Amino acid sequence: MATKRIALVAALLTSGIILTGCSSTDQNSADGSNSSEAAGQTVDIQDNHGTQQVPTHPTAVASTDNRSFEILNKWGVDLVAAPKTLVPKTVDGYKNNEDIADLGTHREPDFEALVAAQPDLIINGQRFSQYYDEIRKLNPDAAIVDLEPRDGESMDKELIRQVTTLGEVFGKQAEAQQMVADFNDALERAKQAYDKNASVMAVNVSGGQIGYVAPSKGRFWGPIFDWLQLKPSLTVDDATDSHTGDDISVEAIADSNPAWLLVLDRDGATSDADKPEYTPAQDVIAKNEALRNVTAVKDKQTLFAPADTYTNENIITYTEVLNNLADAFEKHSA
Repeated sequence: MATKRIALVAALLTSGIILTGCSSTDQNSADGSNSSEAAGQTVDIQDNHGTQQVPTHPTAVASTDNRSFEILNKWGVDLVAAPKTLVPKTVDGYKNNEDIADLGTHREPDFEALVAAQPDLIINGQRFSQYYDEIRKLNPDAAIVDLEPRDGESMDKELIRQVTTLGEVFGKQAEAQQMVADFNDALERAKQAYDKNASVMAVNVSGGQIGYVAPSKGRFWGPIFDWLQLKPSLTVDDATDSHTGDDISVEAIADSNPAWLLVLDRDGATSDADKPEYTPAQDVIAKNEALRNVTAVKDKQTLFAPADTYTNENIITYTEVLNNLADAFEKHSA
């Protein structure tokens, strides 16, 4: 279905049926003015594909990047298009906004809707990174910025790169720097509060099953092991960054007896949470007999990521989690 849509949009573009976006001189700037001084101005920024010339007053912004939604919403950036299914439930300004065109999902993207929205700026990334070339081809007049964390780079530095670059794009440099300062403060708090002798395991609950989240590379929790130098209660050979975690038995978790258990509820952030068979991660952990005597469970040293984490994962989410960890560590040592 997605391939057919791409072909259709390409054909329409070739025939000239779809109108291209208006130039910046024909649109009002973001602050409501339409002065020639504001119109047409650009700023050069560096993203994953090199130097991008981005309008300083974009009039029609689309985003496909999960990590950007909460940030842009906090800054009051209006969107013309987004994959609404992937917008975190907590970002209601985009999730239920009928003025925003729905781009479907990464499994079946609606590129017709994206082209029809006539964006002059597209923030691309995360689940839509694979479609970068198609998006560029179908939107030749739009600037595209892709700040997906790069392989081999430290996640904390990549989160900071994203928010500061977006700050440059939208004239929110001060707000971006405040987010960075809040993140660094939370990171330092958690570092100082952690007892380096305490063992830690991270898991991902999906479909009622518990998956192992590997230190360093595992989904969401992996980088935190590196940042805080957490002591793993168990290491697994050939671990991956699977979105559901790696297969592990609850007996293996129990045998490793972690002092702290970090939990990501994958389904809680998706449409699966609306299904009758959905069981919250808290219940999956609490009702598992094999885990009952694990120190992290018995002593209530289990920390759950915010419910929207799986579809959020930006610097704001990490800041919240690091502060929650610091609170828990400090309470335990008091």
